[in-house]
Amino acid sequence: MVGIHSGSHATHCGTLTTQTCQAAADVGTTIGAGIVIALWVAVDVILGVTFLVLRLSRR
Repeated sequence: MVGIHSGSHATHCGTLTTQTCQAAADVGTTIGAGIVIALWVAVDVILGVTFLVLRLSRR
């Protein structure tokens, strides 16, 4: 996934060391990927429940 892949190094670190700055960037990437996956699962569940409700109402 392009959105998850972090090919560049972190910049604009201020007073942080390079290692700490890169670790912080990696954590941000992980949090972003987790949010995307959580939203994907939530929408999938909502669509599944909607499908089941509509299918049962047509009986």
